[in-house]
Amino acid sequence: MKKIILLVLFCNQLLAGGPTTTVEFIKIDQFGYKPTDEKVAVIANPITGYNNTVAFSPGTTYQVRDWTTNAVVYTASITPWNGGATQTQSGDKVWHFTFTTYTVPGSYYIFDVSNNVGSYRFEINNCVYNDVLKASLRMFYYNRCGMSKALPYADTGFVDGVCHKGTQQDLDCRLYNNTNISTSKDLSGGWHDAGDYNKYVNFAYPALIDLLLAYEKYPTVWTDNYNIPESGNAIPDILDEVKYELDWLIKMQGTDSSLISVIGGGSASPNSADAAFRRYGPPTTAASLTGANVFALGAIQFAAIGQTTYAANLQARAIKAWAWAMNHPNVTFYNAGTLAAGEQQTAAYETDMRKLTGAAYLYALTGNTAYRTYFDANYTNAQLLMWTYAYPFQGPEQDGLLYYTKIPGATGSVRTAILNAYTSSMQTNNADNLPAYTNKTDAYRAWVNNGNYTWNSNQTKSRQANMFLAMNDYTLNAANAANYHNAASGFVHYMHGVNPNTKVYLSNMKKYGAENFVKQFYHAWFYHGSALWDEVGVSTYGPAPGYIPGGPNPSYAKDACCAGSCSTQPGCALNVTPPMGQPIQKSYKDFNESWPVNSWEITEAGIYTNAAYVRMLSKFCSTGCVTSTGLPNSKENISTNLKLYPNPTSGILNVELEILNGDTKYR
Repeated sequence: MKKIILLVLFCNQLLAGGPTTTVEFIKIDQFGYKPTDEKVAVIANPITGYNNTVAFSPGTTYQVRDWTTNAVVYTASITPWNGGATQTQSGDKVWHFTFTTYTVPGSYYIFDVSNNVGSYRFEINNCVYNDVLKASLRMFYYNRCGMSKALPYADTGFVDGVCHKGTQQDLDCRLYNNTNISTSKDLSGGWHDAGDYNKYVNFAYPALIDLLLAYEKYPTVWTDNYNIPESGNAIPDILDEVKYELDWLIKMQGTDSSLISVIGGGSASPNSADAAFRRYGPPTTAASLTGANVFALGAIQFAAIGQTTYAANLQARAIKAWAWAMNHPNVTFYNAGTLAAGEQQTAAYETDMRKLTGAAYLYALTGNTAYRTYFDANYTNAQLLMWTYAYPFQGPEQDGLLYYTKIPGATGSVRTAILNAYTSSMQTNNADNLPAYTNKTDAYRAWVNNGNYTWNSNQTKSRQANMFLAMNDYTLNAANAANYHNAASGFVHYMHGVNPNTKVYLSNMKKYGAENFVKQFYHAWFYHGSALWDEVGVSTYGPAPGYIPGGPNPSYAKDACCAGSCSTQPGCALNVTPPMGQPIQKSYKDFNESWPVNSWEITEAGIYTNAAYVRMLSKFCSTGCVTSTGLPNSKENISTNLKLYPNPTSGILNVELEILNGDTKYR
């Protein structure tokens, strides 16, 4: 590998390279594409919505051009979506430019010959997503509670001290309705749930299931160099991050094996400035079942990498937590209005499903047929079996059902019933699944139906992709394997800019290659008005990289009090169009104002949102990639060829060096 010194040059004169004019009407994955994957640019003329003030009439011929030399490497015609109709969900008239057959690694842009305009830059190479995956997993490091964010692990601007170690905080956390010192517990550690500093056991369930299955289904993609404090310990960093949360859940488990449900209290910026007292809620059935599930699945994964002592501890805790929940089937705690924020108490159906999935993971872990007996007696109560309808809001439940089918001792008839129900729903009998891809239902190639654009639609999008990928994970409907992979890839590209907002739904991703990324989102650390962390390009640093906001939500509204009791609040006068008054997919805005604007309904990030995305994206990453913290391989890595190109926005001259590592080119 040839070493070349990187020279940083600054120049205001634009040189050859990249389009003269870049437009957001041409939508591409701003990170790029793997060579052999499906590649479709979406060209849009906005008919309705906030961005319809300028019409765009695309030419008939489009090109792929080399970013540095402007050489034309591929030419083809565009095709109108749905005969030229305007899609209701997006408010756009759309054309597709397919360049799947072009596979040569490099840096490119899409060019409209007639209009003399181009797209943002993108890469084609096998490792194009690996650094993006790293950034999205590092979100969990930044959301860690009870640990400093210190150099060299924290990026510049995001160093912070240990949070929630003060008076009556997590080292001395007390019961919400009895603050006597006799109730004090050390409940430190774990992840802050979302944009607040609360920690919910039940909300950790989908996040941990997704991360643990992301590792199990593709273990070779996960490396030990994500620049977290545990990096270099011979354990894949995804499991190190999972262990940080599991260690907190261990503290949440009492001597009777039940699990405490929730910790709440406080909000400040940065995390370490929060001095509010912290309180915990009582143990519940659902929280204990959450522990049973994630301890059991965690035990399987840690045993697989040789961490047998830790795995044995998790196994013992999983068995006891499940037994406690079965002996205490109706212990609930409704925290809303009393402690923390979101209501963490699960409904009866969801609690029952955690019994079911816990039985599956415990049977896989222990081989004890008592768990199989319970599973076989109750699996038909799952909505997948009752409705034969695979559904993104049932992600963890469907994962548990599918997991059972791969256990060697699983009952044959039960296995067949589950796989048939899932396969038929994904393949033919649900228009939202494979038929949505083959019929090109969504102009932006990432279909979920109107009713599924709710609070946290970005998680729903990633879950839908994971449902497609599960078809190939379990080798179901092999004839359509390529279609399931391609259908899932549409959701990856949607998250990376192929959407009506041309928005990469990850925060502060410029150094990772994105041009139009999330610049602000709801989070107590990166709060509205912060001189340091509010907004990229306005405050000194903006928010940390890699956070995923909730996403488009057509149900968003300011607090109802703006029409009455709180009408004099400054936020009530804020223009929120968008996200209000828009086509569904345009019901989004980068903003982070708190009450009464309630931006959290659109932009609050969450551990479960990032986890679903991490699981999805990992299937599109490659092994053996050279990744780095400061200069990602997607657009800024060193190479053996020195290239100069201007930033199309700032005019600053950039230097690009290429490295050729075997047959793989890194840029």
